[in-house]
Amino acid sequence: MDFDFSDDQEQLRDAVRKWVDKGYDFDRRRAIVAAGGFDRAAYGEMADLGLTGLYVSEEHGGMGMGPTEAMVTMEELGRGIVLEPLTQTLICSATLQTHAPAALQAAWLPRMAAGEAIVVLAQQERGARYQLNRCAALASESGGAWTVSGTKSVVAVGDQADAFVVPATVNGQIALFLVERNASGVSTQAYGTQDGSRAAEVVMKQAQAQLITLNGLAALEEAVDIGIACTCAEAVGVMDKTLAITVDYMNTRKQFGVNIASFQALRHRVADMKMQLELGRSMSYYASLKLHAPADERRRALARAKYQLGVSMRFIGQQAVQLHGGIAVTDEYIASHYFKKLTQLDMTFGDTLHQLGEVSARMQETAGVFA
Repeated sequence: MDFDFSDDQEQLRDAVRKWVDKGYDFDRRRAIVAAGGFDRAAYGEMADLGLTGLYVSEEHGGMGMGPTEAMVTMEELGRGIVLEPLTQTLICSATLQTHAPAALQAAWLPRMAAGEAIVVLAQQERGARYQLNRCAALASESGGAWTVSGTKSVVAVGDQADAFVVPATVNGQIALFLVERNASGVSTQAYGTQDGSRAAEVVMKQAQAQLITLNGLAALEEAVDIGIACTCAEAVGVMDKTLAITVDYMNTRKQFGVNIASFQALRHRVADMKMQLELGRSMSYYASLKLHAPADERRRALARAKYQLGVSMRFIGQQAVQLHGGIAVTDEYIASHYFKKLTQLDMTFGDTLHQLGEVSARMQETAGVFA
């Protein structure tokens, strides 16, 4: 199997990296956090690069690219711990393009590709504990019109998004709907999250909705798997930069008159961090390559990948803090922000313990020494 990236993919990586390095430095990020954790202007710059249209077909004004290009992009955004929710855009554009009626696609995909409209996934509910088949929100139909009632939690930029992709129960089965934020019956309450980004509680009371698909659970699982693959790739970028920051610090910090990078025990720790980074990178590749596999195979693969990334993120984050010392947990120093991001990514779309349970539940009868 050829793991080399194409020239177009490398050019995409280079373009995103240059924007992150020059247009999204730490000072700008700090200002965005202070302003609420989301910046439309920064999101617009990502749209100008074509990133918001990666998964949108050329017919609807997008770039018509796939999981590998998304992985390359998210790695570079992770290096800059970018706050704006491109993962959500990729999830929702792919979901609409695959499952929504043609009229709904025509109404939203061109605007999403151009960065004019932000659509985010609103699937989390209190008590669901990452289980996608648990959905308390209810939908009902009357005269061909749908309404949705329910509360969704930790919705990315929930008070800023233009619409939500919402799972709701219809006659005991989960369906997917598009609900506009300005629709009657929709209210939001925004708050900051651990990494400095913005989220909200979204409450819907008989909110007008448009049906995406009645086969909602399968579509939701696919959407979350896209989110997991993007999260894994983003985590690789965050870990890569965290390691680089740590090594740079060790090469400048002196103790007993020498750089601490010369201490053998600390060098061994850095080697272990590098090993965990590469384990995470390989599983991120695995996750992206499996997005087009049959559903059962895809779900197993994405759970495995997210579990390994969770292990790697925890190890690298903790070792970075230890190797820096107390400065690593101060808000003024950049390493603390990477540590926060790693912690939040671990809990996104299912934490490590949840994914271990998913891996265990999907083990086949042939698994084990005595199979």
